[in-house]
Parts: sequence; C-alpha cells; structure tokens
Amino acid sequence: MEESLIRLPFWASLSEEEKQTVRAAALRRRFRAGSYLHGNSGEGESCFGMILLLSGEVRAFILSEEGREITLFRLKEGDTCVLSASCVITQIRFETLMTVSRDAELLVVPTGTFGKLSEENIYVRCFLYEMATERFSQVMWVLQDILFSRFDRRLASYLLSEYRRTGSAEIHMTQQEIARNVNSAREVVARMLKQFAADGLVENRRGVILLKNPAALEELV
Repeated sequence: MEESLIRLPFWASLSEEEKQTVRAAALRRRFRAGSYLHGNSGEGESCFGMILLLSGEVRAFILSEEGREITLFRLKEGDTCVLSASCVITQIRFETLMTVSRDAELLVVPTGTFGKLSEENIYVRCFLYEMATERFSQVMWVLQDILFSRFDRRLASYLLSEYRRTGSAEIHMTQQEIARNVNSAREVVARMLKQFAADGLVENRRGVILLKNPAALEELV
C-alpha cells in the first residue's frame, strides 16, 4: 500500500498524523471492464472518493435524457480524479458517470477522509481545485470539439491517439465503442470509416480498424 500512497500528488505535503489517517482509510480496489464506479446510475456510488488509477482505464461521461453518452475524459495509469468525490466540491451542479473501460486497480481515498484533508491542509485544497479546474478544461475542450470540429477530423484524431497509445496500427474496437468515445452515433462512424477505407486510409475488419496510412490521417487533423 505504501508504494501506492507515495504516488498521491499531495502525499509529501501531509503531516505524519495526516499520513497515518490516509493509511488507515485508503483502499486498493479492483474493477472489471464495464463496471460503474461513480454516478447515480443505480450501479455506481454517488460519492466514491478521490481516486488514483494504478492500472487500467476509466471513462467519465454524461448521459442525456435520450440515453446518449458524451465522453468527457478518460483516465489512464497515474491519473487522479476528484470529480468522483464531487460532494466535497459543493459548487459542482452536474452529474458525471464513470465506468471502467479496461480492467482497473484504483487507490481510493474515501470522501470523508479526503474532505477533511482538504479542509485542514491548504496543499490538499489547492490540489482539489487544481484538479477540478483541469477536468473542467477538458470538458470545455470536448464541447468545443463537438460543436466546431468536422467529424472526419475528430475521428482521424481519435484513431491516431489510439495508434500512439498502443503502438499498433490495429485498433481493436467495435464501431459502437468508437462512437461512444468520439461522441457520435455508430451509423455516423460507420459511414466515415467506409469513406476512409475508400480513400485508402484504413481497412475495416470485424472488431478491428487497420490504419493503412497514418500520415494521411495526420493531414486531416
């Protein structure tokens, strides 16, 4: 546990007493892909706590009344998130949901403990608002992207980001998964991938997108 705790960005700024409090309260938890972590979905916890992602991937999104998901950001190994402890930040007025994209292990500082630290330790409080601001900036970027960017550009950018992340030209995702991550409908993704294939940029296989010409995709972005 100690090797995980020292990865907390504010760990070095805690007093020895505060470190003991965190040691006693913090948990390491594992979740399977598809599990809900946070949100009033009936499955996730409404105020989960501050999290540090030790492995895997977590996706944060909002859900419209019609059931459409809009991905806000994704957390990868080493990332922290305070929106999962949103009840600590009384100014937050909208509901975010979090689900596990790939099997994940998390370090969780429970809401009560994290809230107390943020009240009594100025460094933790600064971290809280810095992280909240960073996530809100990501949300604003997503909204700007949806409203103002052409879809071919958005899809090319996403495929290239996965290419860089995995180091493989084969993107192992269904069209529905891609649509969820680029905030569009599966039918729209299918049409654009078909166009990309006709242009020689990708090859569409069942559950796999092969990037045939990453350089040409870069030109779209």
